[in-house]
Amino acid sequence: MTFDEKYFDIGRLDRLSYRDTCVHNLDPRAKVIATMLFLITVISFPKYEVVALAPFFLFPVLLMTIGEIPVRFILKKVIVVSPFAIFIGIFNPLLDTGTVAVISGVPVSGGWLSFLSIILKFTLTISAALLLIATTSFPGVCHALRRLGFPPLFVSQLFFLYRYLFVLMEEAMRMIRARDMRSFGTPGAGIKVFVRLIGILFLRTVDRAERIYYAMLSRGFQGDIPSLKRSRMAAADLAFMAATISFLGVFRFFRITEGIGRVVQGLFA
Repeated sequence: MTFDEKYFDIGRLDRLSYRDTCVHNLDPRAKVIATMLFLITVISFPKYEVVALAPFFLFPVLLMTIGEIPVRFILKKVIVVSPFAIFIGIFNPLLDTGTVAVISGVPVSGGWLSFLSIILKFTLTISAALLLIATTSFPGVCHALRRLGFPPLFVSQLFFLYRYLFVLMEEAMRMIRARDMRSFGTPGAGIKVFVRLIGILFLRTVDRAERIYYAMLSRGFQGDIPSLKRSRMAAADLAFMAATISFLGVFRFFRITEGIGRVVQGLFA
């Protein structure tokens, strides 16, 4: 796999956002509100909750199915950033050794439950955020945040962070190509070369950022990014938000999974 394919595949999220499905046609504000409520609900669960998080996988699964988003693509993106969540929770089994549950006669410590809870919450939140971009586009999300009343400076910084990430990748790609052409078949990837590449990339990034900023000022940039596309909340958008709120409320405040578990246990007892 080449450097281009490995890193520039991030733009596929925006390409997926141009599809024509009922999820893509929803107002961006409705999808942003629903996703934010989903994230808050998932994070609000206690650290030892594992089974109660299982029904919330229905939300990203439905979005992927109805929005025709490739499951493997989302899973790959989640796996790429999963080491961060693993590093955060990997020490929990060592620090929290008290038994909080017994499964089939096997005692389970609180550390393992909290570690599994972190992994599940991470998978749910990251997949929901990726699906929001895949069905709305990142500029669409930024414009929705602006129309919801978020500060223009915050929205502009968020938009530029995503937009010029590709510019940074392009500069890095040029440097790597130049290094490969000058290495004459040798690896040329030692720590000294890597440090020099990082330093040169930083200097190029600062220089290009200044030129871009002056170009924007010359064109009348005042800290806000206006949008020519205007949309209005329709009945479908309100129905989507109402269904999402109902779904989150039911599975957050009612122990439905425990009730289903007791019924199944009674049937097989």
